[in-house]
Amino acid sequence: MRPTDHNLSRITGLVASRQPSFTMADWERDITSFASLLGLDPISSIAEEGFASDIAVLPPAFLEQSRRVTGQRGATYEGFWRTTRPSVIMRDKFFHDYGMIRVMANGMLQVRMGSQGLVFEGYVFPAEGNIFSVLYDSVGATPLFLVFRGVPLPKADILDGLMVMAALNAERTPAAVPLLLERIGDLTGEDHEDDLICQELFTRNAIVEEGEIDGAVIDHLLRDIGPAAAEKGGDLFLMATSQGRFTQGTTMTGQLRG
Repeated sequence: MRPTDHNLSRITGLVASRQPSFTMADWERDITSFASLLGLDPISSIAEEGFASDIAVLPPAFLEQSRRVTGQRGATYEGFWRTTRPSVIMRDKFFHDYGMIRVMANGMLQVRMGSQGLVFEGYVFPAEGNIFSVLYDSVGATPLFLVFRGVPLPKADILDGLMVMAALNAERTPAAVPLLLERIGDLTGEDHEDDLICQELFTRNAIVEEGEIDGAVIDHLLRDIGPAAAEKGGDLFLMATSQGRFTQGTTMTGQLRG
């Protein structure tokens, strides 16, 4: 049911009387951004265990551990981020996804990423020195599963990881893809402002232009695996084993990196 333009204008005025920044354009926001603008938890349906209903299906022991670790280390991964990953269906092409990771009122890390008209939403679960993530896309609610190597320092800067997904070809072919996650900014601390920044990031060009990323990154994302690679000192399986430049954190002042 949609109100008439006249009634929608009156409703907007009523909301604006409590939230002065509210305008007609805000009705077009997605549910997460809309709830944040009004100071609400977009996943406020809380199960008895204290978890949102959309993640309460996961093992309670895992969720409790993840929330505990998030309380200790969640700020390490908060911020604005960009992925770099090879395309599964467009040979020799690379893509960026842009978005935000933020600790929510329920004590969990929420992630929102977007590119090419798609928005992916879900959660990040720190555990055992790594971070795990389950996302779904805004069109078919298709899940994506990611795992990254964590960092010991207080602020993650770049993370090396793997993604398991169904490619966007006609067959929706299952694929495992290496990717990098790079910090491109810090949260402002104001949820509404951060949501606006995140929405702007979603509009950025997702296709990586030729020459935009250096050869070392390309070699890392397209690295060889298997018996022949293992004989030459490489990996037998696709693993996020990198250290150094592709998995880094910093102190809050940026004086120490590693």
